[in-house]
Amino acid sequence: MRGTSFPSGDPAADRRASFAETLAHLGDLAGAIEALRGALDLAPGWAAGWFRLGEYHELLGETQLACDAWTHAVEADPADPLGAGLKRDLLSGAPVADSMPSAFVELLFDQYAPRFDASLQDKLHYRGPQILARALGTAIAAEKALDLGCGTGLMGEELRPHVRHLAGYDLSQNMLGEAEAKGLYDLLEKRDIGALDLQPETWDLITAADVFIYLGALEQIIGWCAASLKPGGTLAFTLERDDSAPLTLRESRRFAHSRAYVTDLLAQAGFTGVRLTPCTLRHDRGAPIASLCITAQRPAATRPLQRDGEDSVFA
Repeated sequence: MRGTSFPSGDPAADRRASFAETLAHLGDLAGAIEALRGALDLAPGWAAGWFRLGEYHELLGETQLACDAWTHAVEADPADPLGAGLKRDLLSGAPVADSMPSAFVELLFDQYAPRFDASLQDKLHYRGPQILARALGTAIAAEKALDLGCGTGLMGEELRPHVRHLAGYDLSQNMLGEAEAKGLYDLLEKRDIGALDLQPETWDLITAADVFIYLGALEQIIGWCAASLKPGGTLAFTLERDDSAPLTLRESRRFAHSRAYVTDLLAQAGFTGVRLTPCTLRHDRGAPIASLCITAQRPAATRPLQRDGEDSVFA
């Protein structure tokens, strides 16, 4: 939240929140907290106000008060579009969820869409699509390709010259709008990548550039990809790497995955020809982010897909 980007619906509360922002900008965080608490007295169900209050307390090192405020934010809006629950669990050291709220991911990228390409490529030196394209080699030539989490179409720019039919799914309507303006895709659809249903349509190639880092646990999506590829089809995706645990939620509120977790998961799903290549997808705060570029082939025959949470791979 910045200023009153997410207004409370109560003009008096919004004025107090704006005053709190001014005090915070001047370095008076204690005054900002007092002013914002006054706003929340008027609008106690204002999730964005509670989220901002948590940020103020965090800046003062008041961990428990910050976590309490973020809990109020989640209670006010259980969809949690601001990711208050993630902030709370990261700060408190509590066990974190193995997935992100869809509403948080959607809002994040809806806001990011207009400046996404410039920020990611110019400032963060992001090269995920180029790395994936090189790893695919001749496999990039496909009759039908699906770009999961297509965003503004950066991966589509690499795929388009090589595929006959290119589709893209993304949760953010604003990102889809940016992709549509590039004229790269034959089909663009708003889909939640973390909750895809199996469809009769199958694909020769499925890509996911810098997408699974926002999903966390990958059992369901890997199972979906295996069941949605044609025999001999290829899955290609990138991940941030951290071998200390199967998956780790970082301060960036992106997930990192271990090499062993991904290798075991792909084997369970029956993929063959798995290649995991260490790489650097982007820089964050000036430091390179250790990552993995993964390609794998669909097995010749699949078995029924389980759909019961963590066991959503193959029976």
